[in-house]
Amino acid sequence: MTDNLKLILQQLEAEKSVDHETLVEAIRSAIEIAARKSMIRAAHVSVEVNPETLAFNVYEIRLVTEKVQDPASEISLEDALKLNADVVVGNRLKVPAEPANFGRIAAQTARQVIAQKIKDAERERIFEEFKQREGDVVTGTVKRIASGNLVVSIGQVEAILPIREQSPREKYKVNDRIRAIVIDVDRASQGARVVLSRTSSDLVRSLFEMEVPEIYDGTVEIKTIARDAGSRTKVAVVSRDANVDAVGACVGLKGARVRAVVEELNGEKIDIIRWSDNPIDLCIHALNPADILKIELNEEMQRIHVQVPQDQLSLAIGKRGQNARLASQLVGLSIDIRGDAEPVESVQEPANKTDAPPPGEDSGKDAEKPREIPVEIAEEEEINAGETVPDSDSE
Repeated sequence: MTDNLKLILQQLEAEKSVDHETLVEAIRSAIEIAARKSMIRAAHVSVEVNPETLAFNVYEIRLVTEKVQDPASEISLEDALKLNADVVVGNRLKVPAEPANFGRIAAQTARQVIAQKIKDAERERIFEEFKQREGDVVTGTVKRIASGNLVVSIGQVEAILPIREQSPREKYKVNDRIRAIVIDVDRASQGARVVLSRTSSDLVRSLFEMEVPEIYDGTVEIKTIARDAGSRTKVAVVSRDANVDAVGACVGLKGARVRAVVEELNGEKIDIIRWSDNPIDLCIHALNPADILKIELNEEMQRIHVQVPQDQLSLAIGKRGQNARLASQLVGLSIDIRGDAEPVESVQEPANKTDAPPPGEDSGKDAEKPREIPVEIAEEEEINAGETVPDSDSE
């Protein structure tokens, strides 16, 4: 019997990826339940299994007393001394037991218990595996579609891609391959509940990490991402090496790297922008290719006022305000864009200049003036400071 059991355990370890200790514990638990059911009287049962030979022993735990009042849980001192010469009254003693009809009961009960224990262990293993993969990109196959939600098969797991996490421009059919990012993993009655996303900004970040070695090794860093899933994404990058151009590294030779990301996102437009710690410079890069005539920062109101040529006003704002909205998300400030036919809205309170003098020095009247940056500064920026991938002209 033990030889057959060893063979079964080896097969289960290979097929279910469940460790040997877990399977031995499942066997021990199954034998214990079967033994308890076969006892004529109620007793506290303990089972020990040798992990190597799989031989097992069944014991009843009895309390040693001078006079036995409950035969199911007590043993006389006289009988206990026959089993252990060092026992005294009050000790608990393991008494070997031989349950009646144990073979038949074990065959019926142990199978069910072992099967359930293996399922539980497998579910826990899968949960722990995917819990560690939160934030990782996974690839699976669409198994079925339920109320717009996609059920994606990833190995032994059926993950969910909710309709709210699907890109508006993407349509999938059963058996289509799909790549998405794991955003949440929870325990559920049927095992691990894995939630995927195709709209998360982290998906764009992970795709660039896979396509751009400089991002993967930390030479180039993605500082922030503003995304309108299915339409356009702006990515601000910075280089940690003066000899490496952050924008050029992300775009790649003839746009090969960024094109691979665009194709994975089914044609979503991506703007690669040079990061700046100065919000005004970052705003100029984010609104590229619109020409900036004048720009003012009001730190107190957390707003940037921008003036552009009247004929480029729609270009700067974008379709349905998309370009201005994404630029605002990227900079982290509100952006007010006006054409040169109308004056820039006056600032309620004096805005601090970015290059204000150190505290304690008289800044004079110049400190009361909002910082103005003429269009020449924007023109002096490198061409790729707000470089856009092919076919990403503002709409």
